[in-house]
Amino acid sequence: MTLPRTTIDPDALTMAGIRAGVLRDRPVTVLGFARSGIALARFLADSGARVTIYDGRPAGELSAAIEALEGREVALALGPDVDPAAAWAGAALVTTSPSINPDFPTTEPRLRSALGALVRARADGDAAAPALVSEPDLFLRLCVAPTVGVTGTKGKTTTASLTAAILAADPSHPAILGGNIGIPIVGRLPELKPSHRVVFELSELQLPTLSRGTTVALYTNVTSDHLDRHGSLSAYRRVKRRLAELVDPDGALVLNAEDPVVASYAGLGATTAVLYRRERPMPGGIGVVDGWIVAAGVPRLPIAGGGAAATGPAGRIMPVGELAIPGRHNISNALAAITVGLLFGVAPDAIREAAAGFTGVAHRLEPVALIDGVRFVNDSQGTQPDAVIAALRAFEPPVVLIAGGRDKGVDLSDLPPVVAARAVAAVVIGESGPALAGMFRDAGLAHVEGAGSLEAAVVRADALAREALVTAGSASGPATVLLSPAAASFDLFADYAARGEAFKSAVAALAASRRGRDR
Repeated sequence: MTLPRTTIDPDALTMAGIRAGVLRDRPVTVLGFARSGIALARFLADSGARVTIYDGRPAGELSAAIEALEGREVALALGPDVDPAAAWAGAALVTTSPSINPDFPTTEPRLRSALGALVRARADGDAAAPALVSEPDLFLRLCVAPTVGVTGTKGKTTTASLTAAILAADPSHPAILGGNIGIPIVGRLPELKPSHRVVFELSELQLPTLSRGTTVALYTNVTSDHLDRHGSLSAYRRVKRRLAELVDPDGALVLNAEDPVVASYAGLGATTAVLYRRERPMPGGIGVVDGWIVAAGVPRLPIAGGGAAATGPAGRIMPVGELAIPGRHNISNALAAITVGLLFGVAPDAIREAAAGFTGVAHRLEPVALIDGVRFVNDSQGTQPDAVIAALRAFEPPVVLIAGGRDKGVDLSDLPPVVAARAVAAVVIGESGPALAGMFRDAGLAHVEGAGSLEAAVVRADALAREALVTAGSASGPATVLLSPAAASFDLFADYAARGEAFKSAVAALAASRRGRDR
């Protein structure tokens, strides 16, 4: 059924049309008033739309979001007394933050029910029912530049950030980084040209909302996470597969050959698949030979001229030892990012310089301080057992682990044996702290303590690390206090970033107190 002109067909939207005024004075609703919602509201208002923002939280809790609109004229439908459906009554289009989805049990029940009714009405051909489009889907519909979608259970942010750094090494193609990394990029649409390169981190929240793919789809790994939202491991894996299913046929899949789930995507469609692994590369892939990252005939994309990507002699790109990011898992992340650089035709010397100069991102194995022989590392993003295991293996002993928070409902059985083998002690916090303590002790870790706060955990972990240094003797290297929680942050903090910042503040306070005692 053809919908009347009162609604907007998302398939017909283009940036050229938006610049020409197709949204001018059209009523558009934005659902959710966090980062994505703010970015949507700003972009739509600047495009001339009459914007209404809905959020179930009261206005008093949203003063920072309101301020971020910077005076743009929008209607606010805020608070628990607002009927969600009333916020889009008469709207020509409804846009959403990716966390708001009628299929997610984590979406607020009243809003979820109203959205379900809207989706059914649209499917039944209701002429008054507006289309529902997420912020990442709207971006991909309108983006005129080639895109690199980066997803996986862990390693997304490090890999996406390094990929952007490598692409930026080609000054003729400016690189933009955004998405699940905490930077909504719908607002960057007006400035983008075909010469740009966009690196878009995509999570399991965003992937189910997509109707468009990216030019390149890069996967780090697919294990298990967010089962509270998806209900089962198979459902989670279906969501993750979505990016591979949608990838541009003239683009490429960049796949981790060491992850069986990810490697299986190589047979999807006719899209070129480039596999990477931490050993000799497969034909057409990238790997490691005699301590060097080596490419074996990686093909450039058609938009980069086609043909085999340029490399050094014998396919060499750079020595593994030049990477500044620690851990074997980060070798894999670097291989993936370097592959994207080769696909887009970035010169091998430029790739080497960019990769060697990349020191990581906040809250992912982030070095915080070295205080009298104790190194403090912030891995607050380590909310899943695979990530914590990789973090523990990234540092030489002695290591003291700080873990705990809100249980994410994932299988933790692989974690305790590695904690017992790699750590000399653990300090646990938060709701899952007692359960983790029991699992660590049962696995054979002799020293496990609880702490009532992250600040107290830092102080106690520092003391345990110093004891371990004394036991190890003067020849021992630095001890490491590692925050890698194996849990969500929401019992004590707003998000993982707030937890990481609290850790850094606690370490700074510890350093200040030690300086005070030394005077």
